[in-house]
Parts: sequence; C-alpha cells; structure tokens
Amino acid sequence: MNETSILAEFRAAGALLEGHFKLSSGRHSAHYLQCARVLMNPDRAGRLAAALAAKLPRDLRARIDKVVSPAMGGIIIGQEMGRALGRDAVFVERPTGTFELRRGFDIAPGEKILMVEDVVTTGLSSREAIRAVEDEGGEVIALASLVDRSGGDATFDIPFVPLVEIRFPTYAPDEVPAELAAIPVTKPGSRKA
Repeated sequence: MNETSILAEFRAAGALLEGHFKLSSGRHSAHYLQCARVLMNPDRAGRLAAALAAKLPRDLRARIDKVVSPAMGGIIIGQEMGRALGRDAVFVERPTGTFELRRGFDIAPGEKILMVEDVVTTGLSSREAIRAVEDEGGEVIALASLVDRSGGDATFDIPFVPLVEIRFPTYAPDEVPAELAAIPVTKPGSRKA
C-alpha cells in the first residue's frame, strides 16, 4: 500500500476528519485521524496490518516473540499485527494511570516485543508502554504504528516503523490561527486533558 491508498482507507471509513480539534497532546489541528473508525472493519484492519507488517525488515520480523499494544487505541491494530505476524498479541492498560499487564497476560524475561500503536503524535504513551514492558522483563525491539503524525519529533531508541507519516500542522493553544479559532473546538481523542 502507498500513502494514497492508505489515506483512501481512512477516507472510506470516515476516519479523516476536518474541523477544529484539540489533540491529546494539548495541541490544536484542523485535521484528525480517528483510527478507531478505520479499524472497525475487520477486512480493512487486516489489510492495514498486513501492509504494516510488510514494512518491517525481515530480520526484525523473525525476532519478534510477541506483540504488545497500549489500550485502548492500539488493541485492534495490535491484534491484527499479531495475526499478520503469526504471534500472540496482548495489551497493557492504565487502570490507575500507569500502564501495566493485566488479565493474565505475561511477558517472559528477555522476550522480544514489537510495540504496536495506532497513532504516534508525541510518543509519550509509546514510551510509557515500552517502559511497562521493560519493567516486566521484556525487550522491546521495535515500535510500529499505523500513523506517525509527530512531524519527526517523536524519536525512540529502537526502530520506529509507521505505515504512513502525516504532517498536518498543529498549533499550541496560544498559536491557533484566527480562521481555526473561529471554529468550535472538539476533543475526539481518548484522553480527557
């Protein structure tokens, strides 16, 4: 899949939104990608995961023992990546504000983990999820995501493989252009802040 066909999948799902959005990072944008909508169709989710898995270098794919994703946004794409790679897929969640394994999931010491996200904006939740895996004794060997919308600002000490990079402009709250400020703001993400 190329960028045009990937964005066509988002448009077909009604997942590429336009308006005035407050992102989970606190920044504002005229565009929002609602990955939950693009992943709600199992066939589409499978196609996107297969394309993302194909972007991973072959030697890296061979080393993966397990796929881990952060709840909530990463669960579906994490499961589909597990299917595409033929590996178990589990997730970490934040019942008390910090990512942790629950539901009987475990990570064996030294297990090689592929972390899978839906969207990376600042990289904060990815780093927190990686830390949770490392605290369990796992070794995160790469991060994959459907979308990198960090503009190159999210960097990691491991390979980062996004399916597509999207560079919609974002603005600090005090830098929002007048034409965008004139549109009522909505907060479509999962974080309340």
